[in-house]
Amino acid sequence: MTNLELVTAADVRLMQGLAQRVTATRPELVNSDASFGELAWNWGKGHASNGASWPRRLWFAGGDLVAWGWAQLPHQVRRSDGSVKDVTGAYLVYQVHPDHAGLLDEVIDWCDTTAEDIERTVRPSAADEFAMERWAAHGYETDPSALGDAGSWTQLNERDLTDVEEPVLPTGFRFRTADEVGPKAAVQAHVDAWAPSSYTAESYQGVQQTTAYRGDLHLMVEAPDGTMASSTIMWLDEANKTAEFEPVGTHPDYRRLGLARAMLLHGMRLARTAGATHMTVACLGAPGHPQARELYYSVGFQELSRDAPLIKRSGIAPA
Repeated sequence: MTNLELVTAADVRLMQGLAQRVTATRPELVNSDASFGELAWNWGKGHASNGASWPRRLWFAGGDLVAWGWAQLPHQVRRSDGSVKDVTGAYLVYQVHPDHAGLLDEVIDWCDTTAEDIERTVRPSAADEFAMERWAAHGYETDPSALGDAGSWTQLNERDLTDVEEPVLPTGFRFRTADEVGPKAAVQAHVDAWAPSSYTAESYQGVQQTTAYRGDLHLMVEAPDGTMASSTIMWLDEANKTAEFEPVGTHPDYRRLGLARAMLLHGMRLARTAGATHMTVACLGAPGHPQARELYYSVGFQELSRDAPLIKRSGIAPA
């Protein structure tokens, strides 16, 4: 890691700016984890615990960021149940503006040099034929483990906000926001939904530091006993008048009550009031993960794009 620059909050703002410019013209080319909301969420929740293993490089043209690479190197993940997960491979996140596609080879070379001798995975947009060709030329292959029935590839879904159904909650439940319930309840809502989770109060503090976070767009459903039974954050991209749900989760004791569906509908109506005309949400796309996909389809989302998981085995030298 010597002499490698790590991802900062200021870098994330620049990366989000590139995401906005790509979204404005070629939204199907926004790579997995490189969207406006995903960038804020992933950096915010993880930078305090994992940021020391996150080197990056930025490419500029005429003062604008036009390409970037972010290598998430091996690290340990400590979870709420006391378990520790060892992440032994490198996950590569990147984005290149389509007008500067020729920079992709430099991005790949940087990624390979930074994560040399480590198994590397990357998820370019399946719609980006040029990128798929260049990653293949550098020795990256389709990751078969990610493409099975229980695979980990994701799809991005979209819908407009012209006609959003009115939400209906079960008796005794009510909508709340993070501004109303405070940090402790907001953190617990996420931990309960995703247990065992690595999310902590420090993670939430990082999320709050991102420029895109708004506590009034961080939604929860409160159960009659005071439990925050479901939660989501909406990330509003004012430049493109679009908003993104990330993450979306429900406490296991309160599933199959229609809470997440009502929360999504309520969120879309709030996003529309905040100025959005368009909404996105990502989910696992493999056949073995139908729950989230069917939930999003039930409130009007349709698939926009999907990623193509690629892998380069350890011991393969950079091209």
